[in-house]
Amino acid sequence: MPLRSSKIPRDSVHHPLFARFYARFSVNADRNAGVAAHRAELLAGLSGRVIEVGAGNGLNFAHYPAAVSDVVAVEPERTLRQLAVRSAMDATVPVDVLPGTAEALPVPDETFDAAVASLVLCTVRDLPRALAEIRRVLRPGGELRFFEHGLAPGPVRATAQRALDRTVWPLLFGGCHTARDTLAAIREAGFELGTYRRLTVPERGLWLPSSPCVLGRARRPGASAAA
Repeated sequence: MPLRSSKIPRDSVHHPLFARFYARFSVNADRNAGVAAHRAELLAGLSGRVIEVGAGNGLNFAHYPAAVSDVVAVEPERTLRQLAVRSAMDATVPVDVLPGTAEALPVPDETFDAAVASLVLCTVRDLPRALAEIRRVLRPGGELRFFEHGLAPGPVRATAQRALDRTVWPLLFGGCHTARDTLAAIREAGFELGTYRRLTVPERGLWLPSSPCVLGRARRPGASAAA
């Protein structure tokens, strides 16, 4: 089956200053804000072929279980993609890092047993299209694992998030939007929500507009991949 064609340029997402900041910040968050444990929880129990959408600098790679046969990691930002390639060299499962965007994944239909979206759906330009692409590349019964920023509970903080999203936050943080309702978007894309939990990152200390998160799983309806 031919690869899906895309009219989106290979480096249509290019945030070199943010990428360098994120490369440092994400490592610190893994060590000091509990994010490494969230990554491990996100990926626990996965098996078969996996696509990771928006792999960033590849910090998830070390947490994939041995039952995963291979990972295709798609990352549009050049600097982060180069770092992801280095992380892939140290991974215990095979990881192939590709350029591409979430809205036009460069892989055929129904190719993967699972998809991973980790701190990326807040940045995609077209969230419904990105989720439709994830659904397309999953086999019927395939699973979506997600760990994402989300809309804060309570009107005061949610209003602050929306105000920042309309002004400076996306410009400063690589297109990130803090007030997206990730769970609602996943449902609207045709996934069946499974278990999930809300959490705050970091759990203690300074609250940030990006602190409210949700970690969970959803399923593409249809017969299971093993059926």
